[in-house]
Amino acid sequence: MTDAQSVVQASYALCRQKARRSGSSFYAAFLLLPRQKRRAMDALYAFTRHTDDLADNAEPVDVRRETMAQWRGAVEAVVEQIATTDHMASPPKGDIRADGAVPGAALLPALADTVRRFAIPTEHLFAVIDGVAMDLSGVQYETFDDLAAYCERVASAVGLACIHIWGVRGEHAFEFARKCGIAFQVTNILRDLKEDAEQGRVYLPRDDLRRFGYSVEALGAGVVDPRFERLMQLEIDRARRLYREGAELFDWLEPDGRRVFGMMTTVYYRLLEEIARRPSEVLRRRVGLSRWSKLRIAARWALLPARRSALP
Repeated sequence: MTDAQSVVQASYALCRQKARRSGSSFYAAFLLLPRQKRRAMDALYAFTRHTDDLADNAEPVDVRRETMAQWRGAVEAVVEQIATTDHMASPPKGDIRADGAVPGAALLPALADTVRRFAIPTEHLFAVIDGVAMDLSGVQYETFDDLAAYCERVASAVGLACIHIWGVRGEHAFEFARKCGIAFQVTNILRDLKEDAEQGRVYLPRDDLRRFGYSVEALGAGVVDPRFERLMQLEIDRARRLYREGAELFDWLEPDGRRVFGMMTTVYYRLLEEIARRPSEVLRRRVGLSRWSKLRIAARWALLPARRSALP
């Protein structure tokens, strides 16, 4: 093995470690893929996790903005090397390696190898970075369309990158992946209402709040009343519709991708249904699926035939 190959292999190992330690429900789904695709998902997930961590920490906002800018520069350097060389063998070099290295630079050789092997459009990487950076400028969305644009950056872009790894049969798949990404992110937003409100973040569209006479202040105070219940029902119904429409992606994926897509979508749809069962719980605790529920979903998609009818 050459030195260049060793760097890439070490980078993949680091990505796998970061993905495994994340505690994400998604990591178990990666295990349904063949080794090469599984490694690629580790690299993509590590990139998105690191990007999110740079924006969501206790550092002052100005520091986080600067760190995000350095990270974007590092990814830009990697993209340039992918375009101009046959093999990305080491982390980016040059003035972006302040103080020895941009934080997270060791993840980039694996990311570059993944992007090249699976022809992932690099625009999706920058969409994720730009979407996460939006959280640093204050969170406020007037309409659901505004919120959906944010969701497309932080979630749909990830899904669009994923389907290049899983294997896709036609461009019709892209619109379904976009809808799934929005559904996933809306589910995240509803689950994290309490935590986000405590940090001054309210992702729910202002139009929806006004429609039901609910307020940001009421949300921050944890007020549960008919206004809140109607607001939640609207957002839950929107997400359900997006899941149903996005589930069409199943038919446009290669067999390898159907199982991982099925497992990930089922986990998130069941989470949405858990929220729908008792909407007020999101203002008291972080709602999640039980370990037993997750194991049942994993067993279904790992052991039984992968069928469209098993999706929402």
